[in-house]
Amino acid sequence: MFRFASPYFLLLLVLIPATVGFGLKRAAKPALASSGMGATLHPVQSSPLLKIARLMPLMFYLALTLMIVGLARPQWGTRRMVVNTSGINIILAIDLSESMAALDFESQGNIINRLEAVKTVVRDFIQRRNGDRIGMVVFGSEAYTQLPLTRDYTTIATLLERLKIGAAGRSTAIGDAIGISLKRLEDIKSKSNIIILLTDGRSNSGEFEPRTTAAIAKEQGVKIYTIGVGSRGKAPFLINDPIFGQRYIYQEADIDETTLQAIAEQTGGLYFRAQNLEGLEKIYVTIDQMEKTDVKVKTFAEYNELYIYLLLPAFGLLALWVVLVNTRFLRIP
Repeated sequence: MFRFASPYFLLLLVLIPATVGFGLKRAAKPALASSGMGATLHPVQSSPLLKIARLMPLMFYLALTLMIVGLARPQWGTRRMVVNTSGINIILAIDLSESMAALDFESQGNIINRLEAVKTVVRDFIQRRNGDRIGMVVFGSEAYTQLPLTRDYTTIATLLERLKIGAAGRSTAIGDAIGISLKRLEDIKSKSNIIILLTDGRSNSGEFEPRTTAAIAKEQGVKIYTIGVGSRGKAPFLINDPIFGQRYIYQEADIDETTLQAIAEQTGGLYFRAQNLEGLEKIYVTIDQMEKTDVKVKTFAEYNELYIYLLLPAFGLLALWVVLVNTRFLRIP
């Protein structure tokens, strides 16, 4: 970023054309006076010294221009931004069990499975956050950390897109998912810690009971928002039948809403039910509005002074001009 710290000095540049005009007018008068009606003019061969002598005014005005621009203090700086915030620690705990393949969501006229719907909404949620640390835990039969707490939202979005159904096993270990999430929240201390747990089933795997890990979360002051995703009733699944090829089967949704509500109430969070994409979007917007971070942004710039690169050659040219006009190119009236 370039700027002049004292730009008003640049107004002095208007004096240079005026000075040049005055000098030309003054030089023209002796020339007119010395010319006569009967004089015979003979061509004079121009010498190298004469050519240099004609450059003396240019040298003076160039030095003067450099000094004026130097007085305006040209600077080059780099803009820096400091985000002053403690931020919220958010863990996204996402169910990757096989039931997330149910095709009961619709986006822009296309039928999509539950996981694709979750990816769409979570991506928008991440983009709305500012200054918060976000981590990701995925679970099925087992739970593991997909990404520790970070403010690198680009990496979060990239890893979110790579999530695949069944990557953590076929079953649902909600208790273990909460336990792993609590471990990740211990990595970086924060005044506010929340877990957003999304599942479409009931806990039927893992080492820990959901209510047990929820009690630990309550002791640690961690708030858990739980989301039950999926339509009520039977949902369609596309399967590859070895005899009939691809076909649809319908299975009843098995969301343990009682446990999810208990987890949320126990930790001071809320339980939501998302039966379509619009409902899921509203849930994440609600959480986004409830869990806000005050972010203070300070912007400043560090500038380097450039005037020295103008004044040094200006003084050099001026000194050379003074020497030459008083010695070799001395003008005698």
